[in-house]
Amino acid sequence: MESDLAQERQQAHALLDRLPAEKLNAVRVLLEAMVEPLGRSLASVPVEEEEITSDTAAALERARSSLASGENIPHSEILREFGLTK
Repeated sequence: MESDLAQERQQAHALLDRLPAEKLNAVRVLLEAMVEPLGRSLASVPVEEEEITSDTAAALERARSSLASGENIPHSEILREFGLTK
């Protein structure tokens, strides 16, 4: 069985070696999708830009100011807030 796999790989490599350069990228993209389908799917999803409302912009500014002044919320408090403590 292991020799069958080795033979399959050897045949695939031989075909890659014969492939014209202009088609190599298409095969690479296909192989990446087969090896890591979720990562490939996520990478190809278009980014949706949402409009930032004035309330959200104000909240972001408060958060940035808080971070800049050294204020923070302890990790344990965040976990407790979301019910994630043991």
